[in-house]
Amino acid sequence: MRQPHRAILSISLLSISLATALAASTAARAQTTPSYDELAKREAAANADSGKRVAPPKSIGNPSADVSPEMQAVIGAPYPPHFNADPKTSAEWKELIDRRAKEAIANIPAMKAKLGVKVEETRLAGVHCYIVTPNKIALENRRRLLIHVHGGGYVFGPGEAALPEAIMMAGFGGYKVISVDYRMPPDFPYPAALDDAMAVWKEVLKSHERHRLAIFGTSTGGAMTLAMVLRAKDEKLPLPAAIAPGTPWSDIDKIGDSYASNEWVDNVLVTWDGWLGRAARLYANGASLKNPYISPIYGDFKGFPPTILTTGTRDLFLSNTVRTHRKLRRASVIADLNVYEGQSHAQYEMNVDAPETREAFTDIAKFFDRYLKQ
Repeated sequence: MRQPHRAILSISLLSISLATALAASTAARAQTTPSYDELAKREAAANADSGKRVAPPKSIGNPSADVSPEMQAVIGAPYPPHFNADPKTSAEWKELIDRRAKEAIANIPAMKAKLGVKVEETRLAGVHCYIVTPNKIALENRRRLLIHVHGGGYVFGPGEAALPEAIMMAGFGGYKVISVDYRMPPDFPYPAALDDAMAVWKEVLKSHERHRLAIFGTSTGGAMTLAMVLRAKDEKLPLPAAIAPGTPWSDIDKIGDSYASNEWVDNVLVTWDGWLGRAARLYANGASLKNPYISPIYGDFKGFPPTILTTGTRDLFLSNTVRTHRKLRRASVIADLNVYEGQSHAQYEMNVDAPETREAFTDIAKFFDRYLKQ
């Protein structure tokens, strides 16, 4: 009969110990957390010299002002499980790529039905592509055509996994879209992806007037959009009437303010030093990371078509996007920049039901409508 009493006594003592430890921890934190005045003095001293900026450790809550509940859920999500993936072999890369592709492809049927589009496979200039067509196309869009180059760090998004952004652009914007399923590492590093995209561009030009064409893509697709224009200029080819490089990976190296300021804040890419930087080196395959066809920020933007860029305040590629916008403006190019509160990398396209998603693609569509001939 005594054992239950001893058990209750043990539980009580444990509870008291835990409560005491918690109180001690809280008190310790209170003692170590400086007041604002103390913090201000400390940071002023740490930043007294020119050079690097030193900031105290901090946490950032979910934004609430001007951010929909649907987008708040995306912004507040934990890091993706693959953010620090470190494949050592081609087989390990392919396993990771295939696993992620299956997750994306599972959502395609519902997205097509919701946005009212159909998808057909085709080949253009020998390159595997998808034609995404809205069920209803406005009269002014019937002779217009968009070329889509998907994101994914040059490694993710093969086959149908590349389609979500193209489906959203077709559904929200009402355009016919050709999505290029370009070759990727580990089997096909640079310049295979760009070669494929350019082959499709040249083929499309045979049957379409360039004034009715636009190119768009996000992240890697944004960088490829810029690189395609650079290469078209170099090859004396007609340029598109407008482009929409969303949060472009315009500097593939770890260069730019937000690679530091938004590291560990961006809950999509998280850090360049994870899978992202490893994919950059895999794609470049020994080529210079400052090659303008790999990092288009180092190219000549003079003569570029009107451009609309999209990013978010927590985007690891915020600096990539801002640097691109500023370089376009310095080259006297028409360039719009949309920045969304609280969003990490490319989150404006991660929930088809979020108002911000419709807003982002509608803005791009309106921009295209302004510069594409009917």
